[in-house]
Amino acid sequence: MKFNLVIDKSKDEEVTATVHGRSPLTDRIETLVMQYSKTDRIPAYTEDEMLSLPFSEIEYVFSEDGKTFAAASNGKKYRIKMRLYEIEELLPSFFIRINKSALANERRIERFSAVFSGGIDAVFKSGSKEYVSRRCFAEIKRRFSEK
Repeated sequence: MKFNLVIDKSKDEEVTATVHGRSPLTDRIETLVMQYSKTDRIPAYTEDEMLSLPFSEIEYVFSEDGKTFAAASNGKKYRIKMRLYEIEELLPSFFIRINKSALANERRIERFSAVFSGGIDAVFKSGSKEYVSRRCFAEIKRRFSEK
């Protein structure tokens, strides 16, 4: 592995890593860069407050009735004033699509459980559940088998 640091005050700061595949090291580097650049949080709202919600506290983000919400590890749901596709561009790579209207933090998924109807639910550490589509589950299985 090589390390190269270029200090040039005339250019914008950027971090680029060329790796053979994802690893705990690449995940940690991504987290450090996002924390340093203050892009590891998203504005979230309840009826009476606004807060800066860290990505690590989000279990999943979902759309419902044309509005976007984030389910946090504390069991609360917060309104996010962005579209799901806009949020998907901001979120780090440990967020994965689990169905057409939801993205999940794979670090907060405790397990997958089969549902009586033949579907699959993602069960999060807080105990909440969200439906996983068959199409997305194939990608999730591939991603988890690589680790």
